[in-house]
Amino acid sequence: MNIRKMRLHDAVSLHASEDRDEYERDYARLIQSPAFRRLQGKSQVFGAGSGDYYRTRLTHSLEVSQIARELARRLGKTDPFLARKEHPGLMIEPEVVECSALAHDLGHPPFGHKGEEVLNELLQTEHALKYEGNAQNYRILMFLEKRAGSDLGLDLTAAVLLGINKYPYCIDEPGRIKGLYRMEWEAISQLRQTWGMPEGCATLEAQLMDLSDDIAYSTHDLEDGIRAGKIQMDRAFFEDDRLVEHVIHEIVSDQTNTGTSWEQVDMNAKVKQVLQVFYEQWATIYDECGREPSRTRREMKARWVRKFASQVGIIDDPAKSWKKVTFVREGQQDFDLLRTMEVLKKLAWVTLIKDFRVQRLHKRSEVMVGRLWTSFRDYETGRLIIPPDWLESYERHKGKWTWERLVADYISGMTDAYAEKVYAEFFASRSGSIYERD
Repeated sequence: MNIRKMRLHDAVSLHASEDRDEYERDYARLIQSPAFRRLQGKSQVFGAGSGDYYRTRLTHSLEVSQIARELARRLGKTDPFLARKEHPGLMIEPEVVECSALAHDLGHPPFGHKGEEVLNELLQTEHALKYEGNAQNYRILMFLEKRAGSDLGLDLTAAVLLGINKYPYCIDEPGRIKGLYRMEWEAISQLRQTWGMPEGCATLEAQLMDLSDDIAYSTHDLEDGIRAGKIQMDRAFFEDDRLVEHVIHEIVSDQTNTGTSWEQVDMNAKVKQVLQVFYEQWATIYDECGREPSRTRREMKARWVRKFASQVGIIDDPAKSWKKVTFVREGQQDFDLLRTMEVLKKLAWVTLIKDFRVQRLHKRSEVMVGRLWTSFRDYETGRLIIPPDWLESYERHKGKWTWERLVADYISGMTDAYAEKVYAEFFASRSGSIYERD
């Protein structure tokens, strides 16, 4: 048996087509799932529904999957190490990376990072439980989502499940801020043991998916920000010392920002240099594109994606006796390019997320998620207003599913618009007909 294509539960699939590969079945299960469709109604940066142009979690996931698949194809052709297939976790198959990228954001709640932050704070304060988007991904894939003939999630192949697992830890352990909830971690840990995965190491496919996500975030969100006018494409904006200070503050305060060796360089000088290069490139392309902002935005995005993608490679990771997918130059990890990408990510963050209008949206989101939580959190009253199928599922699984976790699952599965609809039903003076179908 191919242990990369093994499934935790699907020993026999009565309705499976004989001429479909296992990864094709994974792809079909993902894109046909309600959880995937709901990504079209979840915020990326701007609120879903802010305009036809701006990205949602769905379009972001599709873009990440495209970058990841193309990178996987190139590495498969150019890196002789991959041809040796030394270990199931040291292989890269384009179909696996594509599926992993499509599924990487399913666990995000409505209203983006603010929704995640609020749910985590409420669960931790009141019940000593955690909420985290990557962990919620596995709740959906392995438990909450349903497919025909199964009550055990989408039951994806081991390669795809581990290809999504960029944080191979149990988040319920003290001090962990990323990882999987204990119930799903037990099953993923079992797969990792079957594969002989070293502790704390992600598969090459998970690493490639993660890097593709960073490439998309650091280029595509900037395109949205320029389109929205949040990033002003003039020299004064990019040379403003306050912008530099804000970017540096975000880099320093980011707890997950490891492995970029900032201590080796002058951070202030590097941030200024990247911002200057970004603006000067815009000015050059703007002239090349006949001074058309729309064409310039697209060309800027495409060139930065190419710049990052062309440097992706695989090197030894001596600290873990494993391999690492990263930016590579002359056989060594390209820390300068990693730092450049980090500056662009933080530029997107401080100009978009920190914009006062987006902060107002976040404040509104915080109020809505908090009041929805208060409405559902007590079992005796919450069970009367939660949809019947959720209540039935809870009754079947309550031995391993607390009411508080159910409420977090229900709220986190909402799109932005549906969360607003339910909130309006509870707290607005007037809402639609009670016969509208949820």
